Amino acid sequence: MLIKEADKIIISLSKPDKMPGFAYGLPARACKTGAKLVKVPGSVCSGCYALKGNYARFPAIMKAQYKRLTALRHPRWVTAMAIKINSKKVKYFRWHDSGDVQDLKHLAKIFKVCRLTPDIKHWMPTREAWTKKWIDRAPSNLVIRFSGTMIDQPAVESWPNTSTVVITGSRTCNAPDNAGQCGSCRDCWNSEIKNVAYGKH
Repeated sequence: MLIKEADKIIISLSKPDKMPGFAYGLPARACKTGAKLVKVPGSVCSGCYALKGNYARFPAIMKAQYKRLTALRHPRWVTAMAIKINSKKVKYFRWHDSGDVQDLKHLAKIFKVCRLTPDIKHWMPTREAWTKKWIDRAPSNLVIRFSGTMIDQPAVESWPNTSTVVITGSRTCNAPDNAGQCGSCRDCWNSEIKNVAYGKH
């Protein structure tokens, strides 16, 4: 498959400014758990960054997100994603700078893409608790971090890797001290880092 054909299938990758590689963003309104949490005061999803700022300001961004959501059903999506990611010559990839994993079929496809891109480290934050059942089947180059649902909520100890959002607690993500950039930090992709605590933004 040529990259030009892959582009037609996957629509596009997203490129978060702060990160060292690319991502694949879906519409935040399509989040299963997040769509409920966005209505809960004090939750991480209330005031969701993917529902404001540039995500909401530029209609083309949201339009592309919904096209990507539809693209997940394409029979050659896995192959197209792997070809596109490998073509970028990057070492790190984030699943869902906006949105979240939709269902088990979607998760299985992500696993396949990771296996087809073995030289790339993948990170997938999620609030979908059902994914825990499948962590043992995840490729070794994919870190799944269960994202806490409430601000200042302690990390869920039963998960191997987690992330939290804090206001009063200790922040471990140093991006705010580095002009909003990851810089040399790769903790999110590192399975040896139990929890990453982000400051609320």
